Amino acid sequence: MAEALIFLAEGYEECEMLIVVDMLRRAKIDIDMVSITDKKEVTSSHNVTIKADKTFNEADFSGANALILPGGMPGTLNLKACEALRNEIVKANDEGKVLAAICAAPTVYSSMGLLKDKEATCYPSMADELKEGANYIEKSVVHTDNFITSRGMGTTIDFAGEIIATLRDKETADSIKKAIVYLGGE
Repeated sequence: MAEALIFLAEGYEECEMLIVVDMLRRAKIDIDMVSITDKKEVTSSHNVTIKADKTFNEADFSGANALILPGGMPGTLNLKACEALRNEIVKANDEGKVLAAICAAPTVYSSMGLLKDKEATCYPSMADELKEGANYIEKSVVHTDNFITSRGMGTTIDFAGEIIATLRDKETADSIKKAIVYLGGE
């Protein structure tokens, strides 16, 4: 049973997904890559096909403490359109589980009204859409209540680090960043 689930929709941003998966697995956090379709092979926005660990129907949501949405277009639109995923997001939010999203994907949460009056960030060109349901903050990563949001591929290491710090602790996140020779961030 995975502690975290990251969702792959046709047109997702592969680096935002893979870096998160890589860093969480280095931190010994069990994470499943979950296709929101009925097939495991999912093609990214840059035409990279990756095989997910599970299809949506195979995923075990009960044990997951975090649901993670990578950005990318049209991946974000496909995530928004997935009613079953939206239902699981509502349940996870009601249970106070971590809901993380990067790039355009925080707009999934804002479109659902889940970020109302909360600070959040996203890809700069999506800020107006995010502002409809959140208080937009121009930072690498914004962590408000159970939501972790980030701006884009260039902030993915900080984003993954914040997820690790939340699911484990800051020391683990810092040790993973050091191990991958990460020199930047806020």
